[in-house]
Amino acid sequence: MNHCKKCGKELLGDEIALHKRMIGRGEQSFFCISCLAEFFGCTEELLNKKIEHFRKSGCLLFTNAKQ
Repeated sequence: MNHCKKCGKELLGDEIALHKRMIGRGEQSFFCISCLAEFFGCTEELLNKKIEHFRKSGCLLFTNAKQ
């Protein structure tokens, strides 16, 4: 199981997918949604909306059911 590289929280599949989509697909360690929001200086709500947008747009990183 993957953990956030900043805070150590256990990661969900959507958090890993969002990190890969927004930072880079080649990444091997990931931020949780809270730390990713802090990294980008935005809200978790905005990032959750981005997850839904990417899923609806057909991004293959988000093809699995919400996790």
